[in-house]
Amino acid sequence: MKLVPSSVRFLKCARLERMITKRIIPCLDVQDGRVVKNVKFFENHRDAGSPLELARAYEAQSADELVFYDITATHQGRKLMLEVASQVAESVMMPLTIGGGVSTVEDFRSLLLTGADKISVNSSAVRDPELIRRASDHFGAQCVVLSVDAKKRSSGIGWTVHVGGGRIDTGLDLLEWVERGQALGAGEIVLNVMDADGTQSGFDLGATRAVAEAVDVSVVASGGAGKLEDFYDVLTIGKADAALAASVFHFGTLTVPQVKAYLRSRGLNVRDG
Repeated sequence: MKLVPSSVRFLKCARLERMITKRIIPCLDVQDGRVVKNVKFFENHRDAGSPLELARAYEAQSADELVFYDITATHQGRKLMLEVASQVAESVMMPLTIGGGVSTVEDFRSLLLTGADKISVNSSAVRDPELIRRASDHFGAQCVVLSVDAKKRSSGIGWTVHVGGGRIDTGLDLLEWVERGQALGAGEIVLNVMDADGTQSGFDLGATRAVAEAVDVSVVASGGAGKLEDFYDVLTIGKADAALAASVFHFGTLTVPQVKAYLRSRGLNVRDG
């Protein structure tokens, strides 16, 4: 069945969601069947464990969603590890976003059949922006996540989009790209700020706020979470709808319930857990 693409009604629902509740989302960066974590995408590689074990742990912690990225699929020119992704999808009930090596509508279909709720595209969408529209037309905007790896320009003014696992600077302006992505039918934006990734020094509030103000769909902030205040800041000052984190959760610095309790104590509406 062909579903209705991104529409005025969808955007109104997205705006309402932004007003109602905030989400906390662990992220599994998977390489060779293991969850790994780097700093700024390439430095200080650390093994964080089994995708299945971590997925089950975050289910037990009442995470709002889970994101699974095969972080080398695009760079290595292969498709995502469907078997591992399928095992993760079968292990959890919470909403699951899967990405990495997705380049066709058939890839979307395959991953949705594994049990994914949303599919993330990044490099392939830059190469073929109409992929966003085709996927949105077939499966609905709510299934299409535009993941963007961004890095601050050397001039210090604005950010450019990177592809190939952050290896290639496209020169494409971040804000222009997310606006176009929304227009093509993306139902959510995940902003990965490379300068902050894995540093645990705080999210890039400037980039996150700029993106949130540029689009009407949900914006998920990624990169830099290190302490409880970082989550509050990105969800308020940064105007993000959700905060995604990896290192602080994988290595036990914080738990999802701790983050939610803190945010609730400061007056933010978060889901139970």
